[in-house]
Amino acid sequence: MTMLNEADHSLLSALRAVVGEAGVQEPTETHLTERRGLFRGQAAILLRPAMTAQVAEIVRLCAAARVGIVPWGGGTGLVGGQVMPDGPAPVLLSLERMRAVRAVSPEQNTLTVEAGAPVQAVQEAAAAVERLFPLSYGSQGTASIGGGLAVNSGGLQAIRYGVARDLCLGLEVVTAEGEVWNGLSSLRKDNTGYDLRDLYIGSEGTLGVITAAVLRLYPVPGAKAAAFVSVRDPAAAVDLLNRVQEASNGAVAVFELMSQRAVDFGLAYQSGSRLPVETPSPWYVLCEVWGAGQERLDADLLAALEGAMAGGEVSDAAIAMNEGQRAGFRGLREALSDAQTRQGGSIKHDISVPIAAVPTFIRRADEAVTRFIPGCRPVPFGHLGDGNIHYNVTQPDGADRDGFIAQWGAVNDLVHDIVVDLGGSISAEHGIGRLKRESLVHYADPVKLSLLRRLKSALDPLGIMNPGAVLAAEGP
Repeated sequence: MTMLNEADHSLLSALRAVVGEAGVQEPTETHLTERRGLFRGQAAILLRPAMTAQVAEIVRLCAAARVGIVPWGGGTGLVGGQVMPDGPAPVLLSLERMRAVRAVSPEQNTLTVEAGAPVQAVQEAAAAVERLFPLSYGSQGTASIGGGLAVNSGGLQAIRYGVARDLCLGLEVVTAEGEVWNGLSSLRKDNTGYDLRDLYIGSEGTLGVITAAVLRLYPVPGAKAAAFVSVRDPAAAVDLLNRVQEASNGAVAVFELMSQRAVDFGLAYQSGSRLPVETPSPWYVLCEVWGAGQERLDADLLAALEGAMAGGEVSDAAIAMNEGQRAGFRGLREALSDAQTRQGGSIKHDISVPIAAVPTFIRRADEAVTRFIPGCRPVPFGHLGDGNIHYNVTQPDGADRDGFIAQWGAVNDLVHDIVVDLGGSISAEHGIGRLKRESLVHYADPVKLSLLRRLKSALDPLGIMNPGAVLAAEGP
């Protein structure tokens, strides 16, 4: 693999000419700093192309000069995939000007949109034609749909609708050599060779640049029932999930597990908020059931909760009486990530295990991290409905933040060893980026790792696409 070069004056002038002055911007701290402050990147230039043809020309010029390109999709990534700290300064490529909705077809339940559109804007475009785009998470107002596809993001409603990969029918991609692959198909069935769409989704910008996508839409649910529930423990939460799924004929759209500490942090973070239930509990669940008839949904959810109370799994529950209360329940859950920042340093994990193994994972992880750092505060919460737990560990009260964060790698190893032992994944929905690159090498099946490297070499032979993300850059 050829080593990368610095961007010289000639290349920078050519790149400026491609996008014009409106397409060049001085990088800000937002562009150069990973959201959690673990990485600080660099940029020879920040380009904001307005169309796919400009993206293709940028890539061709960089390929000819052997200069790296880092796609930037809103800066909300949590594994350092959007910043490049080492090596020759790359071209930072932002698609924030490419956010047009190219086509909407309510009849086919599809929407074609450019990759720079924020996820929330895609939701709004779908709502304008009385359809639902169900990808949803806290950063959706900033995170781009291209970035979401690049990391195969998940979110709160994956239990019902799947992750980003499941919500995409076709892609437009600029390859690492500057070619444009037009795969903007709305077909549900197409077995004409290897599935390039699935290859680029989740590739984190290391194989090419996603510039547009055909997305899958759904009918807007006619009714929603929601409850905030006090549960005995994670095992009881798993039992409750099964009860609600059975009672509602599989209509669960959201099922979030939250520890008491996580909820307490959230309440402290949200001024004026209060615990939705009267009975405090070591664990809570946010459950939403979506369907056609409100009375039926309410009855199904109530029947499941009554059965769980009789079985000793649930001690209290608050059922949303209107949309405002449902939004309040969800708002408390969505505040949990940011709420931890006020409690000091936090070591993060985005893992998944089989749903039935979640209680065992949490118990074993709590034991391991508190043994390693006495007084640390585990803060588990997340998408129990698909086995994705954000297992975060907050520093002990009064501890030195920097000293605690310095143990990030060691704590990750403790947690990830348990995850892998239980048949899980060290990255559920955030990707590998640069943060988990060495962990991927350590835990991945050797054959898989070899195939990943061969794919990278075949589709990006010069190694210019997001150098150092997912896989370490190799020498000549």
